[in-house]
Amino acid sequence: MVKYIIAKQMVGKRVVTSDGYDLGRFVDVEMSEVTGKLSTLLIEPSLDGGLANKVKLDGGVVRVPYASVRAVNDFIMVDRKEL
Repeated sequence: MVKYIIAKQMVGKRVVTSDGYDLGRFVDVEMSEVTGKLSTLLIEPSLDGGLANKVKLDGGVVRVPYASVRAVNDFIMVDRKEL
């Protein structure tokens, strides 16, 4: 059974990599207008900078490919290798 999560429930969740680095907070998502599939998570980078400064920033947000999402629970876990 597929579990659906409403984007509104995801806003504000911490985004961390599978090896424990904090990227920041989830703020929005981009999706294909044609297929309706999610393509990119938009993350507000954490203040400590760290890994978020090494990942491409676009307009003040970190763009994370949706394909890198591994789990969504109390936080969103992404695979660092796919950033």
